Amino acid sequence: QVQLVESGGGLVQPGGSLRLSCAASGITVSKCTMSWYRQAPGKEREFVARMSRGGSADLADSVKGRFAISSDNAKNTVYLEMNSLKPEDTAVYFCRAQLIRTYWGQGTQVTVSS
Repeated sequence: QVQLVESGGGLVQPGGSLRLSCAASGITVSKCTMSWYRQAPGKEREFVARMSRGGSADLADSVKGRFAISSDNAKNTVYLEMNSLKPEDTAVYFCRAQLIRTYWGQGTQVTVSS
């Protein structure tokens, strides 16, 4: 059974930083395309960052220069490092794994507010 468990969300002030984690079980993250998406209230889920099986990374324009995606294959975990956070980054952040099928985590709330 595949499980993706996100953690690391919380309340942070504008300009602050957070690191989200996505711990995977039942799949090997290095063999999948791993992505982060987010969904703000009243909005559609949107792409944030992606790491391909080859290790190349892709980021949405709105987060380039502020966010980074990485992985620790020994821990079978993918991370989203978020810096210079803005109120518009407030959303539920979801981890996604894509192999033959697509799997989603349950999400973790990130709130950027003073």
